[in-house]
Amino acid sequence: MSSTASGSPRSTESVAIRAWAEGRMVYVELTDGRVIGFPADRFKLLRAASQEQLKKVRLELNGSALRWDELDEDLTVAGVVAGRFQLPG
Repeated sequence: MSSTASGSPRSTESVAIRAWAEGRMVYVELTDGRVIGFPADRFKLLRAASQEQLKKVRLELNGSALRWDELDEDLTVAGVVAGRFQLPG
């Protein structure tokens, strides 16, 4: 059985307020002020995407997901922050 210390708030899920791509990197600005970047090549569909396709990233689900309509790709912000990638670096 696992527990947290009494009265300690659980950390809230990461939420993005902005997302963009520069070069082969995708960046996410979080509500807490952090900016997280990751190489597009860490995901199968993003690896094959052109620079123009990568730039079309947008936020979904109140900032909890990244979406590329043209690629039919969705990533959770929490997964990106936790470093859960499909492909090795």
